[in-house]
Amino acid sequence: MLREFSYPTEGWGITNDGSQLIMSDGTATLYFLDPETFEKVGQVEVHDDEPVTNLNELEYINGEVYANIWGEEKIAVIDPHTGQVKGWIDLTGIYNQENRDSNNVLNGIAYDAEGDRLFVTGKIWSQLFQIKVIALK
Repeated sequence: MLREFSYPTEGWGITNDGSQLIMSDGTATLYFLDPETFEKVGQVEVHDDEPVTNLNELEYINGEVYANIWGEEKIAVIDPHTGQVKGWIDLTGIYNQENRDSNNVLNGIAYDAEGDRLFVTGKIWSQLFQIKVIALK
């Protein structure tokens, strides 16, 4: 271990935009942290028509923050400057519901920038899914 740090909230998800860390704590708030000192340098409340809570796993993709919503099968696509949800990725039915318990939920987002590929998985899932996001008209 190189060092330890603490913060006054829970850590649910973390990503970075190349200059700062972006962290979620299960509320509707995204926190921006200095990657060297881990000090909070900003925050934004995520909202659509109302605050979007249970922000969990995060991934920074092409200027947007993708956040899965704990306990739901959807991902919010967020403008990190304003907190506005720009769109939703509906993953309803992506995983077999028969073996599902309260912890066996969607909980993983990864982006392969080189291949421009998006992957999702979940807690205790035996599968990793490559998905393609399409806009509805």
